[in-house]
Amino acid sequence: MRKKTSDPSLSNKKITAMNKPKITIHYCVLCQWLLRSGWLAQELLSTFGQDLGEVALAPASKGVFEVYYNDQLIWCRIKDGGFPEAKELKRRVRDLLCPDRDLGHIDKHTK
Repeated sequence: MRKKTSDPSLSNKKITAMNKPKITIHYCVLCQWLLRSGWLAQELLSTFGQDLGEVALAPASKGVFEVYYNDQLIWCRIKDGGFPEAKELKRRVRDLLCPDRDLGHIDKHTK
């Protein structure tokens, strides 16, 4: 019988990812908001990829479009009046993740 060996580098990656924040995008499947959700996830990963542990897409219903930083709601389509622009969502994530980080051209338009 073969012994199972665990790769220590894999367990280190899991531990590291668990210590980093998780973004979850809840989107209405019936409203067909998967592509919009996937695009925003890609935008967040492109900007904060090394700093985030996970960006997850979570199917929902009833017109839900919400974005959570860990368990904190940072965008709600109903409360915030529509869908976020990528730059606004990046600002909200940045403000929680690393407030001193400069987002380059995104920040220049608001100053």
